[in-house]
Amino acid sequence: MSKISKFFKGGGSATSKSRGGPSPQEALARLRETEEMLSKKQEYLETRIERELAVARQHGTKNKRAALQALKRKKRYEKQLSQIDGTLSTIEFQREALENSHTNTEVLKNMGYAAQAMKKVHENMDLNKIDDLMQDITEQQDVAQEISDAISKRAAFGDEFDEDELMAELEELEQEELNKGMRNVRLPSVPSTALPSRPGKLLACHFVFLMIKACLSNRKRAEDEDEMKQLAAWAS
Repeated sequence: MSKISKFFKGGGSATSKSRGGPSPQEALARLRETEEMLSKKQEYLETRIERELAVARQHGTKNKRAALQALKRKKRYEKQLSQIDGTLSTIEFQREALENSHTNTEVLKNMGYAAQAMKKVHENMDLNKIDDLMQDITEQQDVAQEISDAISKRAAFGDEFDEDELMAELEELEQEELNKGMRNVRLPSVPSTALPSRPGKLLACHFVFLMIKACLSNRKRAEDEDEMKQLAAWAS
């Protein structure tokens, strides 16, 4: 019995029959065997066609009857070859469809396994506990941020003193230094002789100028001495 007859008569293993039909792997194996057999049949027919052509050329017009018989056989072989080409195309299409179906089946099966595994993983998860956990994480992050802000904030040591009071005290000290400088100013003696009225005005203005200059000079000297004292204290 040929392979084709066994295939179409349902020849198969006892295991396939007991399961109610062949598995995809078994069906694919049968289709590949059929393709191999038909390919060998093609090679045989192509060889016979070439042989019959050679016979027809050999006899030619010398022996028309033998030449025509050879051409008729060639036509039959070509017809069979064309039929096999169509059959191979159909089998190839069926094999590809079966392979794709088998691949899709395996993909779906693996996806089902993955879904079951995911379901098993999520069985022990409580959404309420997850919400509580995320809330705790958020609260701890807020606490950590507050701690970081407190640590990075500049310490305000000494900021409890009133700046206005300090400025007022500083102005008093400056006024005291100014008064001290005024006490040390030596004014020039007043002339004993009477001066003319007009020149007297000029002398009075000059006298006032000298007094102001002396006051400023004493004040500058006092400030320089104070700065020298502060510099000496800092250096020591």
